[in-house]
Order: sequence, then structure tokens, then C-alpha cells
Amino acid sequence: MSGCTQSPPKHDATTASIVKPSNKDWPSFGRDYSNQRFSPLAQINRDNVKALAQAWIYKSGVTASFQATPIVVDGVMYLSLPYNHVVALDAKTGKLLWRYEHQRRKDWKMCCGPANRGVAVGYGKVFIGTVDARLIALDAKTGKIVWDIDAVDNAVTTEGQESLNSNDPNSHAKTTGGTGIGIAMAPVVYHGKVIVGITGVGYGLHIDNPHPDAPLGAVIGVTGLYGRPGFLAAFDVNSGKRVWQFDTIPTQGWEGDFVTKTPDGVALNRDVATEKAKLTEYPDAARFGGGSAWTTPAIDPVSGLLYFGTGNPSPQMNDISRPGDNLYTVSLVALDADTGKLRWHYQQVPHDLWGYDLASPPILFNLHRDGKDIPAVGQAGKTGWFYVNDRLTGKLLLKSDAFVPQSNLFAKPTLEGTRLYPGILGGSNWSPAAIDEVTQNAYVAGLHAPVNYTLHETPATADKPAIRYASSELADEPRWGVLSAIDLSNGKIRWQYKTDQPLIGGVLATAGGLLFSGEGNGNFDAYDTTTGKLLWQTKFDAGVNAPPITYEIDGIQYIAVAAGGNAIFGYKQGDSIVVYALPKR
Repeated sequence: MSGCTQSPPKHDATTASIVKPSNKDWPSFGRDYSNQRFSPLAQINRDNVKALAQAWIYKSGVTASFQATPIVVDGVMYLSLPYNHVVALDAKTGKLLWRYEHQRRKDWKMCCGPANRGVAVGYGKVFIGTVDARLIALDAKTGKIVWDIDAVDNAVTTEGQESLNSNDPNSHAKTTGGTGIGIAMAPVVYHGKVIVGITGVGYGLHIDNPHPDAPLGAVIGVTGLYGRPGFLAAFDVNSGKRVWQFDTIPTQGWEGDFVTKTPDGVALNRDVATEKAKLTEYPDAARFGGGSAWTTPAIDPVSGLLYFGTGNPSPQMNDISRPGDNLYTVSLVALDADTGKLRWHYQQVPHDLWGYDLASPPILFNLHRDGKDIPAVGQAGKTGWFYVNDRLTGKLLLKSDAFVPQSNLFAKPTLEGTRLYPGILGGSNWSPAAIDEVTQNAYVAGLHAPVNYTLHETPATADKPAIRYASSELADEPRWGVLSAIDLSNGKIRWQYKTDQPLIGGVLATAGGLLFSGEGNGNFDAYDTTTGKLLWQTKFDAGVNAPPITYEIDGIQYIAVAAGGNAIFGYKQGDSIVVYALPKR
């Protein structure tokens, strides 16, 4: 059996023994180690989905951006809430079994908002990474803390509005975050280790929009020494001891080869001569290199390789102080899952200036080509293309047609402003995609959100040099979402469905021929995977901006999704996890 079709070892809640995984559960972030988010359950299908009705709802009382994937194991749903509170619920009825209230470090400033993307369950424990850069193990039966460690000891220097030109309206606007350290990804458990990475180390200064129902005002990258290298690390499930750590910025050679094109041949508009001249001026740039680890890894148990995506270099969108390719930022990275040693990397965008980090999780599958099955890894890029690489070597096997419009891709900022798309929000953001390996379809939640990319300079004073910074602000023009089915045999778009608002939150595909996805306006939708036809829709009073899941208990299939909105996109926030099933006969 190929590694892409195996489920993660499922660990009984009361013992550390590994038992056979069940197709009825949703035991890991992407359902199994492949991250395919495809369920073999088919009780709910394209013929009966119109009868889908609410089975239960749990309201957490925490109203904030809600991005979590629920985990369901042996009839219990484990759910992380904003600010890292965790609940265990009876997955059949929604009854609360226990609740953990997270006590944040009082002196730790959140870099990237209160949201997180879920927990991992195994070895009788529930694991969560926190906004204050801790990794915590809870007892799966009681919710009591088993161990609590600091993944990072010290905070980092962040940008401030004092660097901005006083004539820039953003210099007086409310900020929602900046470069810092936290943990957003859902961990994954493998071979007695819990694996997680840090985020925010190249985040940039985020400016809020003055209107609560409007998206992010701007992201600003300021020249300077902000952040630190990101990392992905593995910790012993019983003690919390660090087993290995992979730093996303190498201690030597992060400048790379000064390439002028992406690996797939698109020009990057780089001034390599100027960059090389700056090397001696910024000898310690890698110490502040960024490269957050946003995405829950996929793991191939056969090869023993782990795959994850890295974030943008630091400073965000501003390259004066970081000449070179800035390895291993904006890359798909393959590591030995037991040791953390690098096997290969594929840098989608060397020397990134646009915030095109690998935000959507990688997916493992077998690519059918010329009568053969090729072990592959796919990833929906913020660039607007779906990439497919060889799992063992990193070689690019396929780049899809663009699933969103593209204009001025890889153009540099200018004083008068450069209009480009996809912008910093991406063609696909952190939203997990799904793959049906049988039909060779990938399903991607995408968005169209043009930006104005502008260069600014704060004039020098008697005691301070001039400061250059770049801002990426959403253009005052229509934005929308697009759900795409991509043919993995040739990269062509099989169908698309346009939504009124940019899509963020991810998708679920099932053997019942259904694709589930939510919208910022509160719609929760089911589509026919073959045609893209909308088959069923319900509506919440908050945005549905989290990935749906499905599971089965006592012969009944359920669909679950968090409805809690998203502050960055301006979608109304809420506090609900809602579960659906077919009416009993």
C-alpha cells in the first residue's frame, strides 16, 4: 500500500497502544497523514444531501476568528477554540465532557490574532500549540494538563508605526499584529512524537480596517532586523522533551544561487547585482530570516518523509537587508520524520517580496501517469497555481492552469503603487484543499483580491537614517471567491463555482460525490464534485471560515464545521460548532 493512502496510527485514549485506524473517525487534521481531506463515507450523497438537517450545535462563548478542524476519535470530538481553550464533546450529542481554559503568558504579545487550526490526539493525550508559543499536552479523558512547555523562550523585536512616514494614514491607524512568535498550526502525532512549528516570525505590520465588517487594511514590511528563523520541531509525547528541530533558515548559505526565475521558469524581476553588493553589508541577515511554519505536515509512513510549507522571509515584502534567495522560505520542504534531517526543498518563490508563502497544507497522493502511480505531493499556492512535486525527489511534475486571475505577478512595488493579483491574501490562503485520488481531482478554495503594492520612505533625520517600507493594501474594487476542481492528469480546470466573497477556510470531499465548503457571509454549501452544481445550502449568523469534517457514529454520518468568522477578511465572528446529519427514518 502506498504511504499516501495510509491513516495515522490511532492511539487509544487510555493506552499508548497503536490500533487499526477507522474510516469512521476524523483522527488527524487532514483526516489521515496524507492530508487529502477525502472521506470514504457515502451515507450522505448527492441524491439525499438536500435533506441534511442540524443534529446539534455547541456554542463556546468565545467569539473570535474560528479556524479549527475538529478531531473525532472513538465518539469524542476534541475542539480547540480561539485563544487556545479546548473542549471535549460527545460527538453524537454535543454534550460537553470537559473544558480546558488556557492561561496565556501575560508578558507575551500575540503576533497573529487569537485563532488556531486545531489539536492533535494520541497516546491518551490532546496536544495544542498556543498563541503564546507553548506546546501543551492535556489528558484526553479529563482535560487536565499533563505537561506544558515553552516552544520558544524569548519574544522578538517587532515593527512599530514610528517607522512610518507621518503623512501615511497607516501611521495612525489601529494595528492588529506584527512580527512575533506564536503557534497556529494543528500539531500531528507520529512515532511517539508530536510535531509542530512556530509562526509569525516574518509576519509584517498588520493594519486594521476602521470598519468591523471590512477586510484587513494593509500589510507593511519595514526595513530592519525583525523576527528570527522559524522552525518545525518534534517533541516526545510523554515528556515534552524536544527530540529534533529543523530551522527553516540555514545557518550557512541562505542566500542560495541568486536565481532570476522561479523553478518553473517565471521571471522574478530581481536586481541580482545590487543584492550581491549588499551581502557584506548585511552579514547576519539570516538571524532574522523568518520562514514561519504555518501548515500541518503531511507524512508518508512508507518513505518516512514529512512535508510542510514555509512562510515568507523577514522583513516582509522588503528586501534591502536580505539579499539572496532566502532559503528555505516560501518552500515545500521534505524532512526525515524521525530525525528532522532535510531531504529536499522546492522553493516556489525565491527572494519573495509579495507574501506568497506556502499557506495551504501539502497533500500526498498517487499521480496516475502513463499507466503508473507516481508518489506525489500537491499544494495550492498563493500564486494561484496548484503544484505537484515528486514525493521522493522534489521534482516538479505538474503546475496547473491558474485557478484565479493573475496580473503583474512578481511585479515590484512603486512609489505610485503597483496593482497586482493575486495579492498578499493569495490565490489560495491557508485553506486546506482536498484530493480525490480515484478521480484524480483536486478541490481548491480560492480568492480574487487585487492589491496596491506601494513603496514608501520615511525621510532621514539628524540622528536617524531614512527608512524604506512597502505596503500591500487591498484595492478598492470587487473581490470574490472561486471554488475549483482541477484535473491532476493535465492541470486543467474541470469546473469552477464563483462566490460573492473571497473563500477562506477550506473544503471537504466525500465518496458520496459531495464537496463541502463555507463562505464569509454565513453560507455553508454542498456541491456535486463532478459538475460543481450547488446542491444544498444553509446559513449561519457568522462566517463559515473553517474546514468541514465528517465522521460516523452508530451507523449515522455527520458533517461538522465551525462557524466563527474571520477578522482579517472582515467576516462576522461567532462561537459555534455546528453538526449535521440526515433525519432519522
